[in-house]
Amino acid sequence: MNSHQDLLVWQKSMGLVESVYKITEVFPDEEKFNLVSQIRRSAVSIPSNISEGHDRKTDGEFGHFLRIAYGSSAELETQIILADRLKLMSDSEAEAIIAELTEVRKMLNKLISIVAKS
Repeated sequence: MNSHQDLLVWQKSMGLVESVYKITEVFPDEEKFNLVSQIRRSAVSIPSNISEGHDRKTDGEFGHFLRIAYGSSAELETQIILADRLKLMSDSEAEAIIAELTEVRKMLNKLISIVAKS
């Protein structure tokens, strides 16, 4: 594996970011600099930390950045639940994002455990 772009978890998390951007495009204008900004930053943080950690070239640093990415995924989950509760998105949209997020979180957990054993 030469690049962080080869990691399936990075690819899936980039897809998640795209989904988040599409869903938040229609949020009310008053949320653009509040919840929309928070949601998007949390989502972008996931693949960003995966790539930064991978490119640090040590298992210890990679594991550290994977854990940061996992933390960002928890933030994103909370923000999506909040947006759903505030009726800024439909239940089905929230469920779709949470499903994508759950897949990414499982992959991060697995990768964290593999890196920790190295």
